[in-house]
Formats: sequence, structure tokens, C-alpha cells
Amino acid sequence: MSLSLEDLRQFPRKTLKVTNPHDKKEETYEGVLVTELLKRAGVPQGGQLRGPAMATYVQADAADGYRVIFSLAELDTDFPDSDVIVADIMNGAPLDQKAGPFRLVAPHDKRPARWIRMLQSLTVVQIPK
Repeated sequence: MSLSLEDLRQFPRKTLKVTNPHDKKEETYEGVLVTELLKRAGVPQGGQLRGPAMATYVQADAADGYRVIFSLAELDTDFPDSDVIVADIMNGAPLDQKAGPFRLVAPHDKRPARWIRMLQSLTVVQIPK
């Protein structure tokens, strides 16, 4: 499933106020919960997330080659309150070229190492038996 900026803006929106640990500044991001994107892609969630589906992860890739992974369970609100979003707005304005057009924001991570700027793709991968 490929989404444009216009597509993303049609989905339910989430606003997060976070303190960026690098800059020690409060930032407000707006975007779409990753769980919403996974739901629309037909990825198991909630009560369906059990058994083999528990060995599934989401790989996030950036334009500069940076890559991080989230287990499917840690993105599901039946497990933690993850609030991970694909943001397109920061502090009321579209993300600049250095950070956008999309940024993955994981507000509950103690370090922002998985806050990917220039997000290009999210890929769902199930680990084979």
C-alpha cells in the first residue's frame, strides 16, 4: 500500500506534545497512528494478534538508509500505549526537507533513536518458522 501526503491527511489524526531529548525543546507533532495504517493494510491487531502473528515486526526505512524495527505487539494498543505516529506536521507547519515529508515519532521511547526523519516506508515482516 503506497500513500501520498494527501492520502495521509485524510486519515484520523493524532497530536503529540513531546520533549525532543536531543534539543531539550518541546515539539508538537501531528500525524497518523501507525496502528491506523496497519489496520488499513489488514495487519492483525488486538485479539487477532497472537500465535505466529507475534513473530511479526515493522521495519521503518528512511531516505538516508537509516532503518529501525518495532515488534507488531509494541505498536498495538492492546499491549502498551505506543502512540507511534507518522507525522507530517511539526509545531503547526509541514516538516522541512531535512526532516520530512514524513517522520516517525515514538514518544514513549526513552531515547529518540527510532524517531526516523525522511521516512520512506514501513514494511511488515513475519519471521518464518
